[in-house]
Amino acid sequence: MGEQSSAWSRVAHEYEAEFVDPFRPDVENPLLAELTRIEDAAALTVGDLGCGAGPLLPSLAARFHTVHAVDFAEGMLQRAKERCRELRNVEFHLRSLTDLEPLANRLDVALAVNSLVLPDVRELDEALLQIRRCLRPSGRFLGIVPAMDGVHYYTLLLLDRALQQGKPLEAARKNAAHFGDHKYFDFAFGQFHYKGIEQHFWQPFEIPWRLERAGFRDVRLSKIHLSWEQFAFAADFPNTPAPWDWCFSCRAE
Repeated sequence: MGEQSSAWSRVAHEYEAEFVDPFRPDVENPLLAELTRIEDAAALTVGDLGCGAGPLLPSLAARFHTVHAVDFAEGMLQRAKERCRELRNVEFHLRSLTDLEPLANRLDVALAVNSLVLPDVRELDEALLQIRRCLRPSGRFLGIVPAMDGVHYYTLLLLDRALQQGKPLEAARKNAAHFGDHKYFDFAFGQFHYKGIEQHFWQPFEIPWRLERAGFRDVRLSKIHLSWEQFAFAADFPNTPAPWDWCFSCRAE
């Protein structure tokens, strides 16, 4: 399915070590609370769209009638299948989020956890349209997207840390850029490049704008403060909120 699917397949067995994990036990994740509030879930069909290695699939299978697990990276889908070997209500689909036609009008709930990261925003918009078509009327769409403003916030903390250590302003800026991994980011266009993988990072104003344009309504946002354990210099920021990603919920029109 292309260079990006191959790149994601290559990192499938090291994903948890390489990327920030919103499902760590020390992360308060509002998406999980949203899932528990869905009524009559045992009669509903859910799609984990961009399921990756499948961390959510066992809990979804226990709660929903049918689970459709979709990913475009064969290596990721293989890990997900291994995790769900004993589950009988999970169906797997090797597909891109821009090609979800077989699931049209079949989902009551759709999830997209750190999968709405397509670097070409035209494909990102197409993926949202495809997800909208997968949902039945008034179906729920929940997701998590990586936050560019969370990166800016961490940079602010790193800059202040360097200045408090007595570094001159220019040196402090270079220090913050280095430890904030700025070499991997294009801040103007919300792009992240790492190990051959390209991802789109979101601004908070962008989330409702793209979702509403794709045919979703009642968009609500909440922050997921990530674990300081996954960031350098955590000990230097006691009693300081950790960087975040964005959780959203909405409905199909």
